[in-house]
Amino acid sequence: MDFDHLTKDQRILQMMRKTLTNIIRDVTPHPGHVSPISESTSKDIRDCLTLISAREQELAREMDQESTMRPRFTDEPKSAEVIPLHKSGLTRKS
Repeated sequence: MDFDHLTKDQRILQMMRKTLTNIIRDVTPHPGHVSPISESTSKDIRDCLTLISAREQELAREMDQESTMRPRFTDEPKSAEVIPLHKSGLTRKS
């Protein structure tokens, strides 16, 4: 969904989720190092992300939108593959 077409609540939730996940990414320690944030703060962040997700789902239901947002790994294969027509082996009818 395009950011410009979201409601104010949806934009706020999206920015909060993005900010929290960026903070997590920035403070995640390298292997063998101690985390700079406490376990209680980690739990609070997880709880906030859970609430954000729940509210996003509620808003989507209220607007009769199906929630298709799912987390994906960057190396996860895509469910659809684009096949260029010029390489598909199809011939054009004259």
